[in-house]
Amino acid sequence: METIALFGAGGKMGLRASDNLRRSRYNVKYVEVSKDGIEALRTRGLHVTPEDEALVETDTMIMAVPDRLIGTALRSVVPKLQSGALVITLDAAAAFAGELPSREDICYFVAHPCHPPLFIYRPDRDTHRD
Repeated sequence: METIALFGAGGKMGLRASDNLRRSRYNVKYVEVSKDGIEALRTRGLHVTPEDEALVETDTMIMAVPDRLIGTALRSVVPKLQSGALVITLDAAAAFAGELPSREDICYFVAHPCHPPLFIYRPDRDTHRD
């Protein structure tokens, strides 16, 4: 079974993802450090997994931490990921700013459910070729 580590699981975006992932077929590790976030997960009947324990078997890591912390958090955890892991971040600006640590044996996927695409296909304009 594929294991997903959800970092920031008790925060604003993290709780939305937690609510959806808890009904999935995945083995989910809910990683949260804030007292309020831990309590929010507990009230949902979800158990918090310590960071190092979650990273041991993670196939996919979702970073649902505040945008300003993505780079710092990734620099801490990316060296601990197993080869072949997928890292999903919810902030395109962090990737654009070079905040994602480079590692040739992992893959990043960047998306945010509330942000518009960076490049919009506009067949009615020449600018769509950007």
